[in-house]
Amino acid sequence: MRIIPVASGKGGVGKSLVSANLGVAFAQAGQRVVVADLDLGASNLHLVLGHHAPQLGIGTFLSNTKSNFADVIVDTDVRGLRFIPGDTEIPGTANLKTIQLKSLVKELVALQDDTDILLLDLGAGTHQSILDFFLLSPQGLIVSAPAVTAVLNAYVFLKNTVFRLMFNSFTKSSKARKYVEKLQSDSSGPQKMYIPKILPEIQNIDKNSYNTFVSRLERLHPRLIMNMVDEPKDADVAMKIRRSCEEYLDLKIEHLGVIYRDVIQDKALASRLPIVLYKPQAMLSQAIYRIADKILQSEEDSILPSEQQIEDSFQEAGVEAEIDFDNKMDYVEDLLHTGALNQGDLVETIKSQQLEISKLRKENNFIKMKLTKAFEQGYRA
Repeated sequence: MRIIPVASGKGGVGKSLVSANLGVAFAQAGQRVVVADLDLGASNLHLVLGHHAPQLGIGTFLSNTKSNFADVIVDTDVRGLRFIPGDTEIPGTANLKTIQLKSLVKELVALQDDTDILLLDLGAGTHQSILDFFLLSPQGLIVSAPAVTAVLNAYVFLKNTVFRLMFNSFTKSSKARKYVEKLQSDSSGPQKMYIPKILPEIQNIDKNSYNTFVSRLERLHPRLIMNMVDEPKDADVAMKIRRSCEEYLDLKIEHLGVIYRDVIQDKALASRLPIVLYKPQAMLSQAIYRIADKILQSEEDSILPSEQQIEDSFQEAGVEAEIDFDNKMDYVEDLLHTGALNQGDLVETIKSQQLEISKLRKENNFIKMKLTKAFEQGYRA
């Protein structure tokens, strides 16, 4: 069974949309698929899949030790696709205790007898349980968007994932653990905690811990999806995430591709259907199918991509972004001609994009102000 966690550092970037539609695409390709809603603080995957609010969910299982996990797994209208709802009604499910986490992981792993792909739709943010779920597979998906905050939070998520992996690799009494904890407690520590800088010191003081962590880090290769793209240059921000990961985390990431913002998604959601079922030929649907094919054709989890394969993945994503943008113009025109998109919809779309641009400008100005302030403080020091 291939486990595919789907995460994002920031909410609102379309993570659940990607999870649900990939699940449908995998099932249509003949895979036995289970999609689990692990965004336990804000479970809404059932809406994207077109299900009514579930009666039972993961929260039910966690709050009742006598419950049967099989009871919370439901069939969908798509052949080969099953769904595990989350739960927003039961307090505390967003912050799992260690015993709850272990129990849930045990049940999820036990699905391997009749499941080919297990998709985990994780919550936004970097809570410890979210990182642990992401680390269940070396090939987790990180969904981001071109917005500055989304890109920043995607990097922060990956950084926290690497350091979570580090702490899991060090025993509590090890010299390596004590060294990293000291760095964290140091007021200037967080700024110095870049993997390439601290690894030599860890190797020097605790070679066994060093070897354990490095071997695990070398197996970790998350894959990036850029969602909500409006034009080809938006896709270029993926390179910023890649460079930061390689320079500060010693982490290699692949690029699975871009998904353009598609106005038809709102209509699909209102119709209670995943967009790949509502309109298979839509631009967004075709992007989902393309990404699903890449995942299915990729090597098993234990096989690491080469440097050339990583480079090729980013180049291919850039080419796809250019081609999809040309298709996007034709696609909008077709929607207008067929009546699927009226002029009012187009006006609303332009307005929403203008609001998004205004929001991005404010975010950029805020970040520039913070950088300028930090620079001035550093200069005075």
